[in-house]
Amino acid sequence: MEEKIYKTMGSTGASTLALGICVLAGGITAGVLLIVNGARLLKNKSKMIF
Repeated sequence: MEEKIYKTMGSTGASTLALGICVLAGGITAGVLLIVNGARLLKNKSKMIF
């Protein structure tokens, strides 16, 4: 019984770590894209007419 719990905890920890890495990579990518798009908007601010 204890081996089954140990294996379950190990696989859960590994999957949680993998999910955390994916979320971190997605957050960094989204942050970079937001910064790049904001810089482009500021660069072309004088060309915009409202």
